[in-house]
Amino acid sequence: MELFGSYLMAVVETGGIFAPLLFISFHLLRPLFFLPVVFICISGGILFGAVAGTVYSIIGITLSSVGFYGLIRWMPKTFKKLVHLKGKLIGKHSELTTSQIAILRLVPFIHFHLLSLCLIEVTEGFKDYTRSSLLTNIPLAFIYTSIGKWISNLSPFYIIVFLLSLLPLIYILRRKEVIIKWNEFFPIRT
Repeated sequence: MELFGSYLMAVVETGGIFAPLLFISFHLLRPLFFLPVVFICISGGILFGAVAGTVYSIIGITLSSVGFYGLIRWMPKTFKKLVHLKGKLIGKHSELTTSQIAILRLVPFIHFHLLSLCLIEVTEGFKDYTRSSLLTNIPLAFIYTSIGKWISNLSPFYIIVFLLSLLPLIYILRRKEVIIKWNEFFPIRT
């Protein structure tokens, strides 16, 4: 990871005018290298500063989310399998709200595209998904880009305290209703 980070910084620093395009393309190629979103956002804060790094990260993360939407809609069987897997992990009847997804994106241990899948389920179409994706990506890009050096210098104790402080917010912002269909509650026995 450190070698890749050094390589990324060398390429972007020598990129000149094309440096922002290279950085955004690293966001798009990030899933292929199994790199966390947080790592790329922190690198953007170091390379471009807080404001420009946040803008470039928002653009890159949103394009990555839109690419995931197009890819997952192109493969409907894979979409159904992922929804089934998400049901096993999170719960069959639990739907996360957009606010909850925005907060969960701040947790670096939760897979980015799993939350994008949850966002696909609660939105009504491509336009609504893109808007919601943009809104949920802004806190992630802002926090990890502008405060990137601060977070990277924290001790594990303070990181755990930060993550535990997010739990009450997730509970408070939850969806307050659960809809269970009649056939699921009372299964038909044949």
